[in-house]
Parts: sequence; structure tokens; C-alpha cells
Amino acid sequence: MLVILKRNAEEISLQAAQLVASAVRKNPALALGLATGSTMVSVYKQLVALHQQGSLDFSRVVTFNLDEYLGLPAAHPQSFHHFMHENLFAHVNVNPGNIHIPDGTIGGDYDQYCASYEQAIRQAGGIDLQLLGIGRNGHIGFNEPTSSIGSRTRLKVLSKETLDDNAKSFAPGEESPRCAITMGIGTILEARKVLLLAAGASKSSAVAKSIEGPVASAVSASALQLHPDVTFIIDDAAASQLTQRDYYLRVLEMTALLTPDRLR
Repeated sequence: MLVILKRNAEEISLQAAQLVASAVRKNPALALGLATGSTMVSVYKQLVALHQQGSLDFSRVVTFNLDEYLGLPAAHPQSFHHFMHENLFAHVNVNPGNIHIPDGTIGGDYDQYCASYEQAIRQAGGIDLQLLGIGRNGHIGFNEPTSSIGSRTRLKVLSKETLDDNAKSFAPGEESPRCAITMGIGTILEARKVLLLAAGASKSSAVAKSIEGPVASAVSASALQLHPDVTFIIDDAAASQLTQRDYYLRVLEMTALLTPDRLR
């Protein structure tokens, strides 16, 4: 696990976009796992700028989003379909046929639909690079506390803490969705490389537990300790509860010296 400490959210987005762009240039047919959330807005803005400058081609990239709210149509302003279209897909040359986002409007056999999403990932050869945010309770995707480390894409009931956080994004009087379809922790752990971004003091407890705490179902992101290639990019506020900051800085210095490609 590599921990990259940055001063603020802007520096996080620049570093993350650099790593994603480098991965796409090395593998133009990259299978890219995508996330939503405020931290990702700036990352996608950076990627769009690189594309518009002519230095980043998305034409062969295949994308898989982590999750989607159950019950929201794609056109809903708070759906993750809408988020991705507005912040990335409408501004780059990604092939619409290569975009995969869970369908929040499906009815009937959720298990069958979720199995088909897993199959699509397998048919793409697996996810090469997975972007992640982290919830205040340590969830990744919508894998709330008590999620199984071996879980796959499935329907998930959202926790009260997540519902409270999500309610801020919806109009007054509009109930936020209580469930979502999400990739499982087991699905995420099969990605070849994972990149988790976190900014702000509200994420500091979850970040510290994920990096330095025990692997526990109470903090879903702690399962990333089991992955062989995970990079956390976090700002000073999100890193405020870490106890090994000096060591992470020394590791970063040696990484830049010995394996510089990992940082660009």
C-alpha cells in the first residue's frame, strides 16, 4: 500500500488524473473502474482538459461504474448516470457502447442482473484500474459496514449515516434512495490496481482505520489492505489521524527514487 500525502483536494485531483492518464496511455483499451462524489469532479475535469488538449484518447477505454441508486432513472439529476455524463462522458471520446453503469430502474430479478454486471466485467478482462472514494463510515462503493469481504455486485441497503449524507444532495422534501446496486468488495479487490482518494477532516477517521486499523467488516475500505497494489491519495486534513505519517513520506521518497513510474 502506498500513501501519497497532498496539501489539498486540488493536489489530489492533479495526482490522480496524472495516474489515470498514464494508465490509459500505456493501455489504450484500459478497463477503468469509475466512482462518483465531490472528490471525483476535479479529477474528471483534469482528464477532460487533457483530452481536449489532444493528449488523452478514450476511444478504446472500457468503463465500469461502482454503483447506482435504486429507483433513479438515468436522467435524474442525482443519478450517477447523470453525474458521469455531465462530468466526463459528454466531454471525451469514449464509445457509448463501452460505458457500463448499474441500472437503478431494473425490477424483478436483482440477482440475475447483478450477475450479468459481473459477467460484463469478466468479458472485459477484469478491471485494470479502479478509482474509489470513501464514506465517513469507511464504505467503498456502497459496501456499508458489515459487508462481506467476498461480496460481489448486489443490491445493498444504505446505512442511516449514508442516507443522512446523501439527503443533502436531494431537493427539500425529496426522499433519497434507501438502496443501491453496488460492486462488492470482492469485485473491487479483483481490480489490478486500486486508487482511493480522500479529502477533508470528515474522512480522517475512516482513512486511519482503513490504512492502519485491522481488516474488519465494520470498515469496508480496510479490506484494501489485502490488495497487492493500492494507492491512497489524501490531503492533510484526511490524513490527520494517521500515526505513521513520517514513514509514509519516507516510503514515498524511496518510491520516487526507485520506481518513479508508479507516481506518474
